[in-house]
Amino acid sequence: MTAAVDRLPAVVLVSGGLDSATVLALARERGFDCYALTLDYGQRHRLELEAAQRVARAVGVAGHRTVTLDLGQFGGSALTDPRVPVPDQPTAGIPATYVPARNTVFLAIALSWSEALGAMDIFIGANAVDYSGYPDCRPEYIEAFERLANVATRAGVERGGIHIHAPLIRMTKAQIIQCGMKLGVDYALTLSCYQPGEHGAPCGVCDACRLRAKGFQEAGLSDPLSAGAKG
Repeated sequence: MTAAVDRLPAVVLVSGGLDSATVLALARERGFDCYALTLDYGQRHRLELEAAQRVARAVGVAGHRTVTLDLGQFGGSALTDPRVPVPDQPTAGIPATYVPARNTVFLAIALSWSEALGAMDIFIGANAVDYSGYPDCRPEYIEAFERLANVATRAGVERGGIHIHAPLIRMTKAQIIQCGMKLGVDYALTLSCYQPGEHGAPCGVCDACRLRAKGFQEAGLSDPLSAGAKG
């Protein structure tokens, strides 16, 4: 009888959105024992935290932690400051929905948990093709943080080889959706909208909604959240 091969642990950032749901499924498909990490960072709505719980349960994880930190006390973003409107039209440059240093904060917390778990792998759904122009979603950012992780932690210094995986980084939104469909991701469980209705209906006009709609259209598929949803 052949002994079961141990699955390596990995921390996966799970926001409840389309990209992070796909990344979680990819990490699991690649043989990792996934520990989902969700950040309650003072975002506009609680619905994405509920979506993260749904996604983690559906895909299957070894553990799921929600860490609370209030980036809203600093402001500087339409996603954390209700006084700043969410743009309903494309804007030039980095949009108001950029949260100052968000991915750096998130990855630092993921790095802390991964080191405590003995995990050398962290997954994030950053994307540099169909994205909103955020500086912390670029390949050079991911590469820089990986270098930091390997010089700033005991695991990196003593063992080396900490990896920050961003498997969607060079994919279009359509390619991401097609990949997720092959992995069995239920996108009805996800939430991408920056300002959803009371019951999670997407607004249809924010940047996240536009990118999601474009992705499903180009993939030749229907978005399960777009039919008959009511706010």
